[in-house]
Amino acid sequence: MATFWDERYAVEGYIFGTAPNVFLTSQAARLHAGQSALAVADGEGRNGVWLAQQGLQVLSVDSSGVAQAKARKLAAERGVTLQFETADMLAWDWGDARFDVIVAIFIQFADPAGRACQFEGIRRALKPGGLLLLQGYTPRQLEYKTGGPSALENLYTEPMLREWFGDWDIQHLCEHDDVINEGSHHSGMSALIDMVAYKPATSS
Repeated sequence: MATFWDERYAVEGYIFGTAPNVFLTSQAARLHAGQSALAVADGEGRNGVWLAQQGLQVLSVDSSGVAQAKARKLAAERGVTLQFETADMLAWDWGDARFDVIVAIFIQFADPAGRACQFEGIRRALKPGGLLLLQGYTPRQLEYKTGGPSALENLYTEPMLREWFGDWDIQHLCEHDDVINEGSHHSGMSALIDMVAYKPATSS
């Protein structure tokens, strides 16, 4: 997987742009300086860098060292510091109750077994009372073909996310179609799903 993504990112410029994800920025009021944050599969760093600009202590994890070299450059340009770790997200040790915030934006490279690994990791790694911000594509995205995976099984639905996180405090869960402009690889009308959820303070 790392080889595939290294090749994909080994081009001039940022394939997903340098601006943070719009859904992520819309949740800025929920974020607080000093919080620990995990940016899952953060690629070229646009979201992790933005989180650091908000004063969060960010760990940006991705399988591609090529992408992370770009992320380091972007962080330097924006005058912020964050930690980077190159790892296979399907084999990574997420740890237990490590993060106040987990940001999972378009991490749909995983099949159902891999998604289970990701979501189980998220559930463990978020601290009790912590915040999960997630955005992905729904199956309608296969009609738009404006970004994301081509495999139906990789896409999210509201029932799927409720099955995984229904025992959490879901403050927002919405499927919607919107135009996005995130570099050359996410551009045009898109079928999206957003989720804002807090892990219960008493959760283990």
